[in-house]
Amino acid sequence: MAEPAAPTTRRRSPGPTRRRAPGPARRRRPVPQPSGILLGTVLALLAGVLLVGAYANASFAPDRRDSVAGQREVPTSVVTGGPIISASSELVRSYRLPPRTIALTFDDGPHPVWTREVLKVLAAHQVKGTFFVLGSQVARHPEVARELTDGGHQLGVHTFTHPDLAELPAWRQRLEYAQTQLAVAGATGLRTSLVRFPYSSHPGAIDNRDWPVVTAAGDLGYLTFLNDTDSQDWSLPGVDRIVENAAPDGDSGAVTLWHDAGGDRSQTVAALDRFIPMMKERGYRFVTATEGLNLAFAAAGVDHRMDAATPAGTGERWRGRTLIWAVQGADRMLTVFGVLFVVVGVLTVGRTLVLFVLAGRHARRRRARDWSWGPPVTAPVSVIVPAYNEKEGIAAAVRSLAGGDHPGGIEVIVVDDGSTDGTADIVDALGLPNVRVVRKPNGGKPSALNTGLALARHDLIVMVDGDTVFEPDAVRRLVQPFADPQVGAVAGNVKVGNRRSLIAKWQHIEYVIGFNLDRRLYETLRCMSTVPGAIGGFRREALRYAGGMTDDTLAEDTDITIALGRAGWKVVYEETARAWTEAPATMGQLWKQRYRWSYGTMQAMWKHRRSVLDRGASGRFTRRCLFFLSLFGVLLPLLAPVIDLLALYGLFFLDRRATAVAWLVMLGVQTLTAVVAFRLDREKLGVLWVLPLQQFVYRQLMYLVMVQAVVTALTGGRLGWQKLRRTGLEPAVRNGG
Repeated sequence: MAEPAAPTTRRRSPGPTRRRAPGPARRRRPVPQPSGILLGTVLALLAGVLLVGAYANASFAPDRRDSVAGQREVPTSVVTGGPIISASSELVRSYRLPPRTIALTFDDGPHPVWTREVLKVLAAHQVKGTFFVLGSQVARHPEVARELTDGGHQLGVHTFTHPDLAELPAWRQRLEYAQTQLAVAGATGLRTSLVRFPYSSHPGAIDNRDWPVVTAAGDLGYLTFLNDTDSQDWSLPGVDRIVENAAPDGDSGAVTLWHDAGGDRSQTVAALDRFIPMMKERGYRFVTATEGLNLAFAAAGVDHRMDAATPAGTGERWRGRTLIWAVQGADRMLTVFGVLFVVVGVLTVGRTLVLFVLAGRHARRRRARDWSWGPPVTAPVSVIVPAYNEKEGIAAAVRSLAGGDHPGGIEVIVVDDGSTDGTADIVDALGLPNVRVVRKPNGGKPSALNTGLALARHDLIVMVDGDTVFEPDAVRRLVQPFADPQVGAVAGNVKVGNRRSLIAKWQHIEYVIGFNLDRRLYETLRCMSTVPGAIGGFRREALRYAGGMTDDTLAEDTDITIALGRAGWKVVYEETARAWTEAPATMGQLWKQRYRWSYGTMQAMWKHRRSVLDRGASGRFTRRCLFFLSLFGVLLPLLAPVIDLLALYGLFFLDRRATAVAWLVMLGVQTLTAVVAFRLDREKLGVLWVLPLQQFVYRQLMYLVMVQAVVTALTGGRLGWQKLRRTGLEPAVRNGG
């Protein structure tokens, strides 16, 4: 790809990079301030989705424990009786099926594949079954539940999440029944009076732990169904063994236990296809649960007829549908989170690899013995300092600039933008011969910069924030890249000066990793998006060509940098030009600063969006620049909370060890990136002890800032400039300490 022609031969850049003609100020829509209600609502919705997903996935359910409880409290008539139990606090009775009668019962469904395979076998042999369903499965597959009832099969409650009910308090037991009933009502319009407890078996296995569960269910109107034979198909013992396990002894009747979900049920399907005709040949009839119970009533001389299903009320049906929608929505959201987790992981690892390769290459090239921008640049420099109420740090900043060692001389222009704290008087009192003070009414930072640019005597321009302290050689080093006539702007190396507090240490790490390391990458890819306002060098011709500074965005540094890149100028990073800035000292101040940065960056991206279609250098630069800004500046920060959210979710509801390992791997990647960045920037590694803590507070704050900025942008609001409180840098820090 050929390099663009020299800047002096280029035409003026069209479109959004031009300065707006003077005229009436545009009306700005009010912007919502950081809203705790908005963020709280988002977090509450996410928490609700995750909790529904956790409950539906049985994440709260304890597994069955081995029991050593006796049977003293269980009536003998139950222990030695049949598998159908009608028990309450007042009356206990149990029933057996008549001889040569079999009820096929299935647990843990419905399943969209295996339940339908079971139904095909039952239909082929003209047999009806009884399906004890999990409410969570009904909510996920309501259409399968409807197929069961439409086909004449019966449904029973097998709880919502398959817990060991004996380990749960009474209210949780009732909730398990009620939620399952709602799911069944929402899916089929019916209620059921049949229940089978998870981990239950034959009547002789009921112990003192189980009995209160049975009687409590009876008090709620449920009939408990246990089993006479257990196919043990869940253990996949083979078709022959399943058939053998399910077959009753002699001619006795039997409630047989099978499973239509919970894993591969191909053996179950094959065994049923063999079991049913085999038992018919032995003279057995197949019945549903209540058909068998009614036969048992008749054999016992009980004048009563049982119907398992009754119509559900309208309200119950609608509540059931709401539950189904909630579970399905939570499942879909968890699936989305899982996909986003992978996306974030790929983006994070991919970004890290690209940074290692390209930033490392950049650093090695710059440190090569024969590296040079060209002949030494000794032309005089004009430094513009826009200042609004900067009394705390303006004196130190101006002294550091005026005393720079650039051999061509330094002119410092302090543009007092309507300060009310005596900023201009402080600068005047310094009495520095190469410093001029210009007073103007408050018009904003771009206006102050343009004023300084108009008054500057020299063609090399350095723009500096009023709270930034330069190292003595910073100006000299910053302008050396202008030896290359195609360089239009140079980004300097911004350092956090006030590093004593924890929040300042976090920002120091962020500056080294997130800003300075990225600039090495972006220079290599020729898509630098921001020359920092704290220390940036410009060629006057390039600024004029790009249209100067505008107030179209709150990120005037990003705006002008993109404009320069579109115009074909090279934007580079000079790591040896170091300046010290005062970072926000409180969370509130940090929020305001980053809110403005994030919002302003999105404004700049939107302003220059149409140039992605440009031909030539403008289009190539903009496509690269906006791609990386969108991917790593907006999309990744918006999606990154998924990592922490799923980590928190996993610690409570999934495999804790796997979750912890995954989180530690991500932390390891970040730590490795930090070490590389600090080594390249020649910074001490000692401060990295706060990096793990940064993941729990600072990173979450940055996520919320980005969310708020995106919401503001989507609402079409326009944020105003937010002045931060300054205290000034300590002298030791000003000297690089």
